[in-house]
Amino acid sequence: MRRLPLIFLLAATGAFAADRAVPADPITRADYERAAQLQDKYKGLALNVASLPTWIAQTDEFWYRRSVEGGHDFVLVNAATQEKKAAFDHTKLAAALSTATGKTYNPRELPFREIELTDKLDAVRFELDDARWKCTLDSYVCSRELDPNEAPRDPEDEGYDDTPKAMNGDKQTKWSPDGKWEAFVENYNICVRAKGETEKVVLSEDGSEGNYYAFDTISWAPDSKHLVAYRVRPGYKRLVHYVESSPADQLQPKYFAMVYPKAGDVLTLEQPVLFELSPNKEQPIANDLFHNPYSISAPVWWKDSRGFTFEYNQRGHQIYRVIEVSAETGIARTLIDEQSGTFINYEPLTADQFDTGKIYRHDLNDGKEILWASERDGWEHLYLYDGAAGKVKNLITKGDWVVRSVDYVDDAKRQIYFEASGTEAGKDPYYMHPYRINFDGTGLTPLSTQEADHRLSFSPDGKYYVDLYSTLEVPPMLELHSTAGDKPVATIEQADVRHLLESGWRPPDVFTAKGRDGKTDIWGVIYKPVNFDPHKKYPVIEDIYAGPQGSFVPKDFGIYTQPLTELGFVVVQIDGMGTNNRSRAFHDVTWQNIKDAGFPDRILWHQAAAKQFPWYDISHVGIFGTSSGGQSAMGALLFHPEFYKVAVANSGCYDNRMDKIWWNEQWMGWPVGPQYAASSDVDNAHLLEGKLMLVVGEMDKNVDPSSTYQVVNALIKANKTFSLLAVPGGGHGAGGAYGQRALEDFFVHNLLGQETPDWNAPVEDKPDTPKQAK
Repeated sequence: MRRLPLIFLLAATGAFAADRAVPADPITRADYERAAQLQDKYKGLALNVASLPTWIAQTDEFWYRRSVEGGHDFVLVNAATQEKKAAFDHTKLAAALSTATGKTYNPRELPFREIELTDKLDAVRFELDDARWKCTLDSYVCSRELDPNEAPRDPEDEGYDDTPKAMNGDKQTKWSPDGKWEAFVENYNICVRAKGETEKVVLSEDGSEGNYYAFDTISWAPDSKHLVAYRVRPGYKRLVHYVESSPADQLQPKYFAMVYPKAGDVLTLEQPVLFELSPNKEQPIANDLFHNPYSISAPVWWKDSRGFTFEYNQRGHQIYRVIEVSAETGIARTLIDEQSGTFINYEPLTADQFDTGKIYRHDLNDGKEILWASERDGWEHLYLYDGAAGKVKNLITKGDWVVRSVDYVDDAKRQIYFEASGTEAGKDPYYMHPYRINFDGTGLTPLSTQEADHRLSFSPDGKYYVDLYSTLEVPPMLELHSTAGDKPVATIEQADVRHLLESGWRPPDVFTAKGRDGKTDIWGVIYKPVNFDPHKKYPVIEDIYAGPQGSFVPKDFGIYTQPLTELGFVVVQIDGMGTNNRSRAFHDVTWQNIKDAGFPDRILWHQAAAKQFPWYDISHVGIFGTSSGGQSAMGALLFHPEFYKVAVANSGCYDNRMDKIWWNEQWMGWPVGPQYAASSDVDNAHLLEGKLMLVVGEMDKNVDPSSTYQVVNALIKANKTFSLLAVPGGGHGAGGAYGQRALEDFFVHNLLGQETPDWNAPVEDKPDTPKQAK
């Protein structure tokens, strides 16, 4: 951290370990130093660990980043020839970038992880310090790329406001596909003008400053006979205000505000309007099917110009529709209708374990058929729709398992390449496995027999794909495949972890136990100390994140560490019910009940582990988490004090009415009702038992910092004892090394019952270190 944090200890922190033996070896500064250096201890010891490759434009070439001695490099591969070489001269690029920026860069420690290679391989682009850079690969000259159309930003426009802006004037126009007309907005209305003419034709007359046509939403039909635009009525523009108390560049504080919609706020209303050019007329579209939008997507025209579609997500996230509007009549009809009694997870379906939705759509033959994903039968599966009739033709995938992503669709062969998990009973239900299936649901074919977590990336033409797979114990393998064959074409990269294992690193242990229903397996991992002794007792600390948008127990290979293990704890991560990537019933547990956080499953998991492992001590359990995990960590002491005794909560959204609208209305529902208060750590602060430490950054732009201060206020009013670490200038998850040490101190004192080191005392010279002459 560039600023020193400020800690307010609002009450004494008594220990919970009075009934347990004090460890024979007191915790020392050296133990803390080992904890702080644990991640660095293993840095650079796993070699040839590859990232998931990225294909270059419409070519058969891809690049990936891999670990090498001293850092990382970027590799270029030709799938057709299997030629593998450096993506560029790392030494020359580091020198060129150093010259351009005035900073010194190491060829093996370039300051970016993602690149964009041109299809001619003559330049590379990347992001650096919030700017776009380009380096030529013939002359090796690096320069910052400036967007000449980029306008200065209003600070209050930063944040979470995606309302299309009101833009008037004919200097910004959108040309029709045939090049004969240009459309623009003037006086908040849609106008068109023939090429080469100065006279304009006003197509609408109902636009106004408070209900305007947005230029960015204008979309021409491919035949240039129609266009559609959205009339926009802005919603409530809530601002969250910040005071940066200790800026680095001046003595006085700085002030800042950002747009930050919260649960229950009035939303922007967008209404699609259709226009015809000959004759010039407006065709209003009845909004019966989309009268209460949380959002509607941008209009997309069919290639034959018969109409356009958009996707409607109704406020409350219980209705989601694909709607088609006829260009001839302006009549809207529903092509696909999803409805749920709980929620529809409206984000796109992706292979991201930690953050994914359930929506997938692929149009075939200009919408005559549509591939669609849905959880309507209780599991995420693929459906084939008749686009003309708006009815399901057939279910493509089926069973008590979930489709996790669609990687490639071969329209000509009518085949889908996808990833799924939970297909085999008794195996890890989170591992993603690759498959191929026909549109009619026949021919389900596994593409790999490796029991591991897989990620696939297809070439643009579908001729090749790469498969990156690993487990917690098995290091990554990167294979190149051809869709024309059943065996790998080549092994591109195989990780070497010999030095890592020689250093003493070990992956966390996988453990499963039955959940609250007595039949569902709950999966988690246990991190042990490096010097683990099965004859000792280890207090347990849970690292919690229970956000319903994903699952969070790691599944692929990584150098995962938990510094608290160096201080005599075992640390665990668990995916309880309410998290994602399992059945719909598993996920629905979170509905209007964020406070649940899977705790009934987590506690049973802990108890099962203690029953199986004599060293697993649950007489006093600690818990920590950040963001939603912070809310859950505090909630553990409010709603389950019989089990959890000590908690550290960082940057928590302690009341879902105080947090971002999209995350909270998705899971807690709309309109805002009593369910929000029931899950609120603020409203339930008076229930606090045990030892609580709160951490907040004053410049947190993810979760409103007032969320923390409101829970502090409620605790004070309830006469509760707690600790607070406030970090000047800190953002989301603030605290840095200082905050980590404060967290460690809190658990050492309250779970181990030990006095922590006197961090303000001078550090004595080590006996074997001679004093320097003055």
